[in-house]
Amino acid sequence: MINMIILQAQQQGGGSSMWIWMILLIVLMWVLMMRPQRKKEKEEQKFRNALKKGDRVVFSGGIYGKVQSVDEHTVDVEVSNGVVMTVEKNMIQSAPEPKAEEKK
Repeated sequence: MINMIILQAQQQGGGSSMWIWMILLIVLMWVLMMRPQRKKEKEEQKFRNALKKGDRVVFSGGIYGKVQSVDEHTVDVEVSNGVVMTVEKNMIQSAPEPKAEEKK
């Protein structure tokens, strides 16, 4: 597809129109790829900043836990009865879906 655009631009009027097509293609790629990624990153950061004691979380490694305390850059998470881990906020991926028993 890109080759067709370049060939068409070269046939129609030379190099200047080819540059316009290339710039438009780069802008289109940015809009379709980079912008949604940045939006997702902002939502994740908002989630991490809103963490509070008692929230259930999942680490990027798949470990589930319950927040015990929150600092500026770290979070203490209880992963089992009496087992508390201190992790960076960036390692927290999301809040888990509630189980069927918890929904009732």
